[in-house]
Amino acid sequence: MAMMSLPDSRTEQDGSAVVRVLSYNIRSMRDDFEALVRVIRACAPDLVLIQEAPRFFRWRKAAARLAARTDLVVLGGGGTAAGPLLLCSLRATVERTEDILLPLTPGLHRRGFATAVVRIAGTRIGVLSCHLSLDRTERLAQAGRLLETVDAMGVEHVVVAGDLNDVPSGRAFRLLAGRFQDCWAVRPRGGEHTFPPHDPHKRLDAVFATGGIEVLGCGVPTGLPGVWPPDLRAATDHLPVLAALRVPARGAGCSGGPVPSSIAGRA
Repeated sequence: MAMMSLPDSRTEQDGSAVVRVLSYNIRSMRDDFEALVRVIRACAPDLVLIQEAPRFFRWRKAAARLAARTDLVVLGGGGTAAGPLLLCSLRATVERTEDILLPLTPGLHRRGFATAVVRIAGTRIGVLSCHLSLDRTERLAQAGRLLETVDAMGVEHVVVAGDLNDVPSGRAFRLLAGRFQDCWAVRPRGGEHTFPPHDPHKRLDAVFATGGIEVLGCGVPTGLPGVWPPDLRAATDHLPVLAALRVPARGAGCSGGPVPSSIAGRA
């Protein structure tokens, strides 16, 4: 299914916001960096939830370079979250961020979550990027910890995205889909399968949203203007998932601490 179009980012008169969210495993930027930049820019995201960001030598510099080339800023994560990274446009204002390292199982890779709470127009949105384990038992435990983390964020509207290393019929995927909206399943617009890029036949990557968020479309941005198949194949070893979501304005009773006027210095 080609994604010929997707609603643009915008602010509604009631303070709600149409937000573009991109989930992307970038394999430590070891592939075609210029193709990666072109794909991200063409998707015009407000929030980018990355997996396998560089996390060792000079990882902060690599994250800042990617953000600068895509007209975004670094929100959180990276090496301090064991790979998940959050980028955002200047449309977003940060309220708080937290990088969470998950328990290390001997012989397996360290995993973590990059989380943040941001404000866009009149909305307040929790964001979590994840990259779950290849091990079935550990992956299910991490999915459970993800639900606990979302609960602890104390935010009504939350977007979760990442490389689940699981398919929709798997236990970890089903655990998350039982709690959140699986955005592609709710309103598919674009391709379904994300791996491998040359012959995609598995849906390992997904965007989820809490129930109060309206899903306007979600899928692999095949056919989106400016997203070319050669770039999708060259940029990394996963295909991205792009969602357009309408997030309601926060109610008058919602509270929050003081909001910094800019996050540009975090990049």
